[in-house]
Amino acid sequence: MARVFVITGPSGVGKGTLIRRLRESHPELRLSVSATTRPVREGEEHGRDYWFLDEDEFTRRIDEGDFVEHAEYAGRRYGTLREELDRHLGEGAPVVLEIEVQGARQIRETMPEAVQVFVVPPSFEVLRQRLEGRGTDGADTIARRLEVSRTELESQHQFDHRIINDELEKTVAELEAIVSSQLSAT
Repeated sequence: MARVFVITGPSGVGKGTLIRRLRESHPELRLSVSATTRPVREGEEHGRDYWFLDEDEFTRRIDEGDFVEHAEYAGRRYGTLREELDRHLGEGAPVVLEIEVQGARQIRETMPEAVQVFVVPPSFEVLRQRLEGRGTDGADTIARRLEVSRTELESQHQFDHRIINDELEKTVAELEAIVSSQLSAT
């Protein structure tokens, strides 16, 4: 049975970096590309980084039941398309979802067998520095993301696993250990 791994945590905590490193050591893992209404950032590509949808398309797809989960985060919408997840699972591959905390809660309801990992920053100040250091968002967007992050961090104990992203190599090793133990149990 293929497994679903949910990697969640506040914006800027390093989910994407951890997943890239995880997939280097576990190439059998497939990444489910999320959909979003946020603008494309420099270097991003439709269908590779995200499925970039406008508001009307996103709403239509919600109404048609096309999402496994969806959430609004800092004024933008994000979600996992059912067809994207089903395609990977249909091939028998384990799948990684990089999703917002709201979406992770929805997955817990619809797929209780999914393994959920909450990534925590070493401190709120480090999280702020990471968001500012990315250089991809303006001050208003960063402020909204930080405001949401405070609430998300309060929910970290609701998840199966919690890892602190303070030292990259250590954190990657912890994530790899979680995934390896689950994959070997199937």
